[in-house]
Amino acid sequence: MEILVLAFFAIGYLVLAGADIGVGMVLPYLGRTPGERREVLAAIAPFFLGNEVWLVAAGGMLAGLFPRLEGELLAGNPGVVVALLLSWVLRDAGLWLRSRLAARAWQTWWDGVIVAGSWGLALSWGSLLSGVIGIAGPPALVPAAVLAALFAAHGLAFAALRLRGTLRHRAAVLSGHSGGTGEGRTFALTAIALAVVGVLTGTRLPLEAGSSGSWLTPVILALLPVLVAAQAWVWWTFRHRVTGPSYL
Repeated sequence: MEILVLAFFAIGYLVLAGADIGVGMVLPYLGRTPGERREVLAAIAPFFLGNEVWLVAAGGMLAGLFPRLEGELLAGNPGVVVALLLSWVLRDAGLWLRSRLAARAWQTWWDGVIVAGSWGLALSWGSLLSGVIGIAGPPALVPAAVLAALFAAHGLAFAALRLRGTLRHRAAVLSGHSGGTGEGRTFALTAIALAVVGVLTGTRLPLEAGSSGSWLTPVILALLPVLVAAQAWVWWTFRHRVTGPSYL
């Protein structure tokens, strides 16, 4: 049971947060002006904080139920973990700060931080994947690049579902339809691909639960419906396309 719950949180993070990470990666392509970029960021504004909860929950699961796995991931990949956390902080700082001032130089700087942080997140997760499957040295760049490309494709598909007009058509490049009729299919395919990556990676991990599972697992299972219901409510509430800039 503990393994299934961990897999649920980890795959949920890849699929949900993968969308906002991907949007950040392709921000210069989607938004050609500061105003366009702000509207692009409005596509992820209601979701990115909730999506990060899935990573926090997965991290709590590792610390509480899989201490051996947590130790191996942290001790075996210190540089990657530091890069991942730094990218996470920088990306979120850019999202919060880029629209606090109207100066073009200020917004351009933080747009760059958002893009760099998003790419840092994608490549860090890819590098961690390489370490898990036992690939080291220059060949480890291949899985990292593949996962980063998958994040970017997932972000484009999500943006095509959320944006409108010219921005929507730019994002719909993967759907193969200028009218965007393949957006939902493309998003489903990239989501499935990320889920498959999560499952295949999980088969290479030492998933041995610790002794705290007897009391921690029931607590997590009790909170799980609340998390899922809150996520579903957010997605339903903001299911419509964005019509302009948001608070970001």
